[in-house]
Amino acid sequence: MRKIALISLLSSLLACPLFAGFFPQTVHTSIKSVQGQNIQLNKRFPINGMSGVVVHDYGNSLKAITSRIAQITSSGAGTLISADIIDHESLPTIKTAVQAGDKVIGGYLYKNVLVLAPNADTYAKITKSYSKTWIHPDLYALYLSVQGESKPSKENLLDFAKKHQVGLVYIVRKDAAVLLDPISGKIIARKAVSHLPAKGQFPFYMHFEKLESGWFGGSSSGNYYNMVGAL
Repeated sequence: MRKIALISLLSSLLACPLFAGFFPQTVHTSIKSVQGQNIQLNKRFPINGMSGVVVHDYGNSLKAITSRIAQITSSGAGTLISADIIDHESLPTIKTAVQAGDKVIGGYLYKNVLVLAPNADTYAKITKSYSKTWIHPDLYALYLSVQGESKPSKENLLDFAKKHQVGLVYIVRKDAAVLLDPISGKIIARKAVSHLPAKGQFPFYMHFEKLESGWFGGSSSGNYYNMVGAL
């Protein structure tokens, strides 16, 4: 009896996200019910704050993403975030309402990751440790310059993620690495890190070693760790 109980407990623990690694896995489920902006999933995401997309089947092999969602409770309750899935002024906006039975992909594009790191060595260690599609911070730096922004924020990370299909932002803080879901704006994973430089490149590691004052439309100096700690 004790062996059966132990096996059952072990199986439950192995199913827990704690054992799934730092990066959450993609989840396939469906919409159970919809009430206004609130939805209920048939199968919950492993972590609250994870975002996903809703896929509607129109028949005749025609499917389309109609909305983004984010899980807000461990019971699988979520909220609709937006319908601006395809960010292109020349393409029509999909206006199909989310409905029960629609498919859901949780952790959509989580393989595409932007890294905000304090220096080149830290960035290299991260990108060599995981098999992901890495969005180089130079691209984000150029985006900020066009927008006239001086540093990362949840708002410009959200906009950048939509424009460049970024699923996660890997942020190296002073004593921990975190994964930010830019769509939901929530931290969905955290782990301790060590052997970091005392001072980080501001606003983050990129190939532009120095930023002229005003190049981003703001100050080119600041404290890297204080900045990312506020995200």
